[in-house]
Amino acid sequence: MHNILRSSVSICMATYNGEKFIEAQLDSILKQLSDDDEIVIFDDASNDRTVGIILSYNSDRIKLFQNKTNLGYIKTFEKAIKKSKNSVIFLSDQDDIWIEGRLNKMCAALYESNKNLLVCSNFKTFTDSGKNISRFKTRLCHFSPEKYKSNILGIFKGKMAYFGCTMAFKSEYKKHILPFPDYIDAHDLWIAMLGNVMGNIIHLEDNTLLHRIHSNNTSFVKRNFRKKIFTRFLFFKSLIEALKRKYL
Repeated sequence: MHNILRSSVSICMATYNGEKFIEAQLDSILKQLSDDDEIVIFDDASNDRTVGIILSYNSDRIKLFQNKTNLGYIKTFEKAIKKSKNSVIFLSDQDDIWIEGRLNKMCAALYESNKNLLVCSNFKTFTDSGKNISRFKTRLCHFSPEKYKSNILGIFKGKMAYFGCTMAFKSEYKKHILPFPDYIDAHDLWIAMLGNVMGNIIHLEDNTLLHRIHSNNTSFVKRNFRKKIFTRFLFFKSLIEALKRKYL
């Protein structure tokens, strides 16, 4: 079973002007893949050397697609997920570094139960200089079924450390999360909220990647008060949609 899982993984990545970090990230991923795994990359109309660096790998495991115009990372990730063909799908940023053993740990956790469809892990953060820092106060912990509602409340409060780069899910989960609602401003929170609504999400307490913090991060953008209020409105709208999809 372990070998089957290892040969059926799709890594979905959205890239945009990532020439500075993309090579380190690809190197950390490729050494964990088997021959039948794939990295599905959608480049969002980069105007730097990102595409050239990816092409230089000349690897059959890397499937590169390019947007003609910039669509933003949410739509770009959605396109990458749609193109994925394997049984387990990982989401990956262009500028992180995978910790050795990440893929095996995530797959093992995901297949502990047939009920599991989505697994989210913890991570370490670091700056361009390599310094470890803390940008999120809470960590994901193992939880019992009655905690799904409190997890959803935690998303509403902005206190749950759910990030796309820490997620992996079974391919059958695609029919539930796709298409992404047009109004969402965070695809990872949508994926995690739906997992909690459906009761098929689990937390892996291990740190499985190094999350790079730099000036162009989208994960830690600070929002003003008006934006926070609007985000709460979108949360409730998404929650209603998640409840509908639970029974699809």
